[in-house]
Amino acid sequence: MMFRSPKKRYIVTTIFLTSSFWLAIELVLLNYTNRLNVEYSSSVQIIQGKSKVNADVSSDQLQPSSDEIGINEFKGLYKTPIPHILKQGENGEKVYNSPGEKEIEQGRFQLFQFNELASSKISLLRTIPDNRPETCFNLKYSQTKLPTASVIIIFHNEAWTTLLRTVHTVLARSPPQFLLEIILVDDHSDTEKYDHLGSKLENYIKDFVKVHLIRAPKREGLIRARLIGAKAARGQVLVFLDSHCETNNGWLEPLLARIAVNRTIVVTPDIEVIDLRTFGYAKDQGGNNRGVFNWELTFKWRTIPDYEKERRKSNADPIRSPTMAGGLFAIDKSYFYEIGSYDTAMSYWGGENVEISFRIWMCGGTLEIIPCSKVGHVFRESQPYKIGDGAIDMNNMRLAEVWMDDYKKVFYAMKPQLQGKDFGDISERLELRKRLQCKSFSWYLKNVIPELVVPDLYPLGRGEVRNLGTNQCLDTLGKNDPGGEPGMYMCHGMGNNQFFMFTKQQEFWHDDVCLDLVSGEPDTKVKIYTCHGMGGNQKWSHVKDGPIKHSLYDVCLEAQGDKILVRKCNDAKTQKWRISSYPDEERKKEHIL
Repeated sequence: MMFRSPKKRYIVTTIFLTSSFWLAIELVLLNYTNRLNVEYSSSVQIIQGKSKVNADVSSDQLQPSSDEIGINEFKGLYKTPIPHILKQGENGEKVYNSPGEKEIEQGRFQLFQFNELASSKISLLRTIPDNRPETCFNLKYSQTKLPTASVIIIFHNEAWTTLLRTVHTVLARSPPQFLLEIILVDDHSDTEKYDHLGSKLENYIKDFVKVHLIRAPKREGLIRARLIGAKAARGQVLVFLDSHCETNNGWLEPLLARIAVNRTIVVTPDIEVIDLRTFGYAKDQGGNNRGVFNWELTFKWRTIPDYEKERRKSNADPIRSPTMAGGLFAIDKSYFYEIGSYDTAMSYWGGENVEISFRIWMCGGTLEIIPCSKVGHVFRESQPYKIGDGAIDMNNMRLAEVWMDDYKKVFYAMKPQLQGKDFGDISERLELRKRLQCKSFSWYLKNVIPELVVPDLYPLGRGEVRNLGTNQCLDTLGKNDPGGEPGMYMCHGMGNNQFFMFTKQQEFWHDDVCLDLVSGEPDTKVKIYTCHGMGGNQKWSHVKDGPIKHSLYDVCLEAQGDKILVRKCNDAKTQKWRISSYPDEERKKEHIL
């Protein structure tokens, strides 16, 4: 018989066990190697989706080494509660209604002040262009350590599709571990006229556990309605959105990550335009503007100045913004209340965005636009609902009185009709400023927006420019961009498009643009261009009740119907003008007395 010897059996057994051990080791290694290859292939596929960004990433870097992942990898975590249905407007393309639908289009436009018929033909979750800078795709964010967000959406008489498109893009393009809830606050909509906002809306959102609806028992206005939403919010960060937005992939993570760095940083997405007439979505990269204000305290977009461009090292870096548009922003909830939330004596909307912007900067915070967060927004030219008479003026007066120190005189110079009007009790807000040890408005101008020109309090002329022949006033007619053609309109005494200053540089100034004449030929129309302070085409002469004469071309402004043009100077009343006030002359008379 074989292996009768105990010694031989021991040797054979040892050889067998040793061979089995090394065979097992090889099988484990082979399985591990195959798994690595699969993971590497998957990672390469993700990277190749943005090959221009991470084409040179090594295999070691591709292995998950921490809690952080690239922004595109977050898309794998998103949950889409409704199917993507292909309809018109995919990839943000424009939608045009047929000629036979014009009457329906116009009727719905009156209700919503945008082309709701075009919107109704678009999916609630359409594809839209991804305009983020390429450098955004190099950034990584934590999968577990970002703060949670409550998205608060205020609506009043909103269209069905725009409201739900806002909701669904938030749900479908936000990491579920960070999106705690969406709070819809109905600011007392007319649910008889807009019946889709009644039980139909309530039944619809029942299927979405993260969506909650709060109804205000009376009309509150945007400011107070937001406070209702903020009070109900459970998230660590409050994200305010308007009710006609479309969020893009990766919109939320950069906002939360920036606040996680420092809770006193308040952030806004880079807001992209959704055309109100076609619902076409902007296709350019954007990120070239920031928020400012004029001395009437109106929010404006302006090109990023050179000093801010030099501070930023990459297109993905945050943009420091002196003010924000106010409709879309994110703020740490505890910090929101710490710095005074909103001034509850302000009503409806208007001015609250500039007020909170001043307060953030002056009281130790920072306001930034995040280029890697993109959100589309329908910008309406007018509102389809009424707000309280004088609400915006009241809000702006409160803002000026609390935060602008002596510079409030500039605001009142721009709005002389508000001098002496009641702005309510501001003692609580002044105490807030004192308690927070906020800096002066002079500090804000010097450190946050040094390029802003402070107007002369005593220019040669200021206010409306009235023609003595027609009794109408010079008006920009809303054509306030360079190249616009001003005209004549009924004088209304409200300033705005009819407010001009005749400066000591002899310019007719309106909100950084000046009357400009490119030719002295008869009947040449006057235009407005950015003020350059060099005279030439923008230099005029004028005395009270006299002509406005161009210094270079020796021609005079003349009113002709709703137009203004230049003609050879004469004694016609249509060439005689009077400005509301002549501060420099009036001050000199006071000194003589």
